[in-house]
Amino acid sequence: MKVARFYAPGDLRLEEAEQRPLGTDEMRIRVRHCSACGTDVKIFNHGHHHLVPPRVIGHEIAGEVVELGTDLTGGAGWAVGDRVQVIAAVPCGTCADCAGGRMTICPGQTSVGYHYDGGFAEYLVVPVQVLAVDGLNRIPQGVGFAEASVAEPLACVLNGQELAGVGSGDEVVVIGAGPVGCMHVRLARARGAARVFLVELSRSRLDMSAAVVEPDAAICGSEVDVVDEVLTLTGGRGADVVITAAASGAAQEDALRMTARRGRISLFGGLPKDKPTITLDANLVHYRELSIVGANGSTPAHNKRALELIARGDVPVRDLITHTLPLDRLPEAIRLVGAGAAIKVTIEP
Repeated sequence: MKVARFYAPGDLRLEEAEQRPLGTDEMRIRVRHCSACGTDVKIFNHGHHHLVPPRVIGHEIAGEVVELGTDLTGGAGWAVGDRVQVIAAVPCGTCADCAGGRMTICPGQTSVGYHYDGGFAEYLVVPVQVLAVDGLNRIPQGVGFAEASVAEPLACVLNGQELAGVGSGDEVVVIGAGPVGCMHVRLARARGAARVFLVELSRSRLDMSAAVVEPDAAICGSEVDVVDEVLTLTGGRGADVVITAAASGAAQEDALRMTARRGRISLFGGLPKDKPTITLDANLVHYRELSIVGANGSTPAHNKRALELIARGDVPVRDLITHTLPLDRLPEAIRLVGAGAAIKVTIEP
């Protein structure tokens, strides 16, 4: 089978690999789609501290069951031909955080495409750790493999908005017009937001994304003062929720100044490891009674609910997929994502 293996920053090789025999408690799927994301760009450029090369990368995976270990046949509930989506972040399922329903912060969490071979390959052996936490999900009828591969980032968006309490009547600002930002716009609307504003520094990227998700206002941060614009749009009050879906410390600092009293700020996008700090005006937090929350990945349950949101049409994702490429064009896909020249790119091995 063909696989894309990461060896070192800038060294991603398309190779032929043997399919290893299945263990009795394992399952093999034919990967139908594996979408690329900003994390794949970071891995390609810099590697990752959890990833020991060589490793098949790719973690937004949807496919079809082609082989079952003997322990999974019969009464296990799975069959050859089942269409499935695979979680990316794999909690241990047994620690105090997992037992308390806090799987996103499991200290023993592992990840597909980091600790286990991922989905930029023709076939994938689903890690038993995924099966142990109910992390393999059936794709609902009417949802294609490409759409199902986008359920993983949507699950992360769902976790972030739950933590930030996005709800009915809220005025929401989303900073960052990449695929995650687009999903934040659509999910906020599905959760009852009154208005959603999309902010982006790049005019071309903002125009591309806004044309698809149609926010109530599209604000280009390289052309106007973003804080002033949000305050003007909200009559000076500020937004109820600001979501920083960009790896930008400046965006996080701006978020503090554009949030309404008793508002919530979601620091959804992590910052670069060499620049992890911001200047926080603590008095704004104190006197305005602001809440600031983080957001780290998703749980298996979030993935299931993301698939349901897609299936019901509450959060459409098909039109966010602007490019579909074969596995041997994965380097091109990574370049497209890194340049912000696409909304969502999916690989069809």
